[in-house]
Formats: sequence, C-alpha cells, structure tokens
Amino acid sequence: MPSLLRLLVVLGLLGGLAYAAMFTLANFVQPKPREITVTIPQDRLAKPH
Repeated sequence: MPSLLRLLVVLGLLGGLAYAAMFTLANFVQPKPREITVTIPQDRLAKPH
C-alpha cells in the first residue's frame, strides 16, 4: 500500500508540474503573428460530379 501511495503522489506531482507549465505557456508567451500562404492544387477546387 505505501508503494501505491508513493506512485500516486509522484504521478500527481508530475501532473501538477505539467499543468503549471501549460498554464504558464498559455498566459505569458505571446505568439508572433505572420503571413501564411498555402497553395491548393487545381483539382481540389473542382466540384465533384
């Protein structure tokens, strides 16, 4: 039983660290906007029969 509790505590701590890292990235890192150009092949624009 103590090994199960230790495993759950370690998994909980790792999950908490992952959650804190995602929260920090989502709130404090600003992405740089940029232009994106995507070329679509002509055959994908045709209507299916």
